Amino acid sequence: MFGPLNLLELYQNGVFPMAENADDPNLMIIDPEFRGIIPLDEFHIPRRLKREFAKHTYNVTANQDFKRVIEACAETNNKRRETWINAPIVSLYCALNAMGKAHSIEVWDKEKLIGGLYGVSLGGAFFGESMFSRATNASKYALIHLVAALKFANYQLLDAQFYNPHLEQFGLIEIPRDYFQQMLKTALEIETNFPIKNFKTIAPQGLLVAEQQQSPEMASPQRQDQHLLENLSSPSFCLSLLQ
Repeated sequence: MFGPLNLLELYQNGVFPMAENADDPNLMIIDPEFRGIIPLDEFHIPRRLKREFAKHTYNVTANQDFKRVIEACAETNNKRRETWINAPIVSLYCALNAMGKAHSIEVWDKEKLIGGLYGVSLGGAFFGESMFSRATNASKYALIHLVAALKFANYQLLDAQFYNPHLEQFGLIEIPRDYFQQMLKTALEIETNFPIKNFKTIAPQGLLVAEQQQSPEMASPQRQDQHLLENLSSPSFCLSLLQ
């Protein structure tokens, strides 16, 4: 039976699964001849989008509602008639999330989920899977927060899987399979952790609170690691990392 550990092995080998459509219970193993990646050190934000991002007041969190994010990524609409995300994929990636190997970024307008993305994290590599938007630029904001988080935590590789004209504005490039495998091997040797604690969480009352402030042992500023106080939910802090 194919399980989450088998899924991780696919990523370690530079391949990934997709379904033909939402109703197909089977998974295909994809190994593209050319791979889309976003070089973290060359990440580019278009000028107008950067101005809008700097002013956005949405709440941005990590891993607060992983299942809703992947389900939203699987939704079809007039522009996207089919999806490659089926029920087994939802189940497998939710299992990876529970294991700390898959993460989501959520963008909230008050308590309404309006955008986000999810992907898999191994070593210094993050494999972006899918993103969605229910408001102007919401998915783009999620991507910018993700890239800031990856740079903050010293990740080396952001895999976008395929060429996508939507991502070209951010610096997406295509590289041959062999070159990707070399980059992946190097990235997997790096020890890093996705910086969940540097994002804010939405409390049950809908209030925005810092996760580290909820922990009694972190109550005293004198005992806090300054690294944990940096706020990746803040547009200004993210932009400072992406200069």
